[in-house]
Amino acid sequence: MLNSTGELEFSKENNTEISQLASLALSHDAASGENNSTGLLEKTGYPDSVYVMAANIFQGIRIEKSPEKVLIKYGSEPLQSLSECEDESVQRSSYELAFSALKYQDILETILIDSYIFPSTTIPDHLSSLIIVMLYDFQDRKFQARLLSDNEESIAEVQEVENLLISFKTKLAAALARYRIKHDALSIYHILPETVRNQELRASTLPLYAWINTCKISPEEVYHSLKKKGYHKVKSVPHIGDKVFAVDQHCYDVLIFPSHLKNDLLNIDLFKEYKLIFQDKSRSLAVHSIKALLNMDDDILMVNTGSWYTVAHMSVLTNNNTSKIFVCGVQSQAKDPKLMNLFTKMGCKNVEILPETFINIDSKDHRLQKVKVILLLPRCSGLGVSNPVEFILNEHEDTGLLKDFSQGGTSEDKLHVLAQQQYEQLTHAMKFTKAQAVVYCTCSVYPEENEAVVKKALEFQDHGIKVQPYRLSPPVLPLCSLKEIHLSTDKFFRMEPSEITNGCFLSVLTREVRKSNKPATNPLVPTLMKNTSSSRPYERPTNFLRPRPEDKMVALKPVEIVLPPVMLPFPSPQGTRAQMPTQHFYCRWGAPKTLVSGYLPTPSLSRRGEKPKENLSSSLPRRSRPWL
Repeated sequence: MLNSTGELEFSKENNTEISQLASLALSHDAASGENNSTGLLEKTGYPDSVYVMAANIFQGIRIEKSPEKVLIKYGSEPLQSLSECEDESVQRSSYELAFSALKYQDILETILIDSYIFPSTTIPDHLSSLIIVMLYDFQDRKFQARLLSDNEESIAEVQEVENLLISFKTKLAAALARYRIKHDALSIYHILPETVRNQELRASTLPLYAWINTCKISPEEVYHSLKKKGYHKVKSVPHIGDKVFAVDQHCYDVLIFPSHLKNDLLNIDLFKEYKLIFQDKSRSLAVHSIKALLNMDDDILMVNTGSWYTVAHMSVLTNNNTSKIFVCGVQSQAKDPKLMNLFTKMGCKNVEILPETFINIDSKDHRLQKVKVILLLPRCSGLGVSNPVEFILNEHEDTGLLKDFSQGGTSEDKLHVLAQQQYEQLTHAMKFTKAQAVVYCTCSVYPEENEAVVKKALEFQDHGIKVQPYRLSPPVLPLCSLKEIHLSTDKFFRMEPSEITNGCFLSVLTREVRKSNKPATNPLVPTLMKNTSSSRPYERPTNFLRPRPEDKMVALKPVEIVLPPVMLPFPSPQGTRAQMPTQHFYCRWGAPKTLVSGYLPTPSLSRRGEKPKENLSSSLPRRSRPWL
């Protein structure tokens, strides 16, 4: 219980200076138009359960100080909540409140000391976290009383702390004003580090990304339904404006909406019925990269997927295949029934959950013999995302990441630990002998977690004789701007954090093409040439002649082949953005008409008495190209 004697005495003091400073604090708050993380101008407070949950989250992520710098002591025991809440909105509000209190921890502790709350009252240590989160919300409401609903269940500890803060309202406002004057800041927001302020600015303007569940609805039907709701399709989405949406340039099944429309969108049937699913664009880029590498019957292994929506998106993209998706990283078997129910609602039928962690799965596991592509989404610092709360809730990441976000960066020691874990997972993925490709994707901006991990894994991979080694392959995603082309010159795909997208790093590793050891195949004759030559089978020559030093080496000449354009699924004037029928050029190497005897064996060497055939390249059939 709180000792209320001290605060009542202080509340009765008539201090002109304190009143003036309190008025200054309130007027500056009104002038700054400071908004909270939800963007609401009018703040009415939270239910008691949110304060308790936020206090427990803050208790686990607060900045611990050295003994000589400790201002307030915190307990180690969490507060007892009424019940375990699974409501998504309550969880989000709790995390946002805890994260806000964490960013301003130093300021809030100073205000509590400067207002004499702690010297004048006996406050149990286990309530310190609750006081911090409630004080942040109290000043965010301009020290106004919160509005309580009649049917809300109250919690005794919350009521006690609230009464304490209200009794010290004037002194708290004055202490806040003194702090801002000392730092020459219009509001406490302007005292934050620049990196944190920039991150919050990006978060406030970042568009919403949602992918279309084509198992349940076609893109054309989605566009038509949105149009009936008053939405208009545009080429790009502005930060503010009317009800509009656009199709993403990299992923044909991803739509983009302005951020201020989220509440409106959540109330329409497309989202309620899992026909449109909100998710960060980086995850859509990852699954589309996998899709580009698949054959019809290739299985997929997904590691550390975080959000189950990523698994669902992969399942939807392979709905017309016979592929099976194996998933590692289920934290609790108790979650499986809810998870499988979610997949059923979304129409996903080809997913199997593996109980083991990825590192503990044998690379020769009989269940994974048809796995050809592995998607690795390792736990990372996440410093490429703008909204850490959404990242942690959606990707089921450790809440400790909020501490890094509040400081604007990750410590060197923690970065080293993460990079080592990522390296171990990537090298383990490269041991699966049946797999032909690995896609590695993070939301980090640190090279230590991105390029350095991939290059190290390639450098130290086991060059065994049974399988071909991995090599770095170019991005399988379209490059839509000069900046993206510049960022991908070293075969990595990167997106830098901006006002329109979170940061993303993506790398594709594929096995090198195995050279045939069959003596009947000449390594100088490309497969494409042999397949398009005369229908007469190529016979093994009776002898091979090594070219003499005086023989001249003849350079091969490039032969241009023009293939017809490939159209993406769902072509429609109202559907996905039309793909221009650009010409795709591929080069193969063809031999010149005159060959040096003894350098390239010809059919005339394999059978005596036969007349030499015409040159191979000249015997290729000429076909018309109606698409030109």
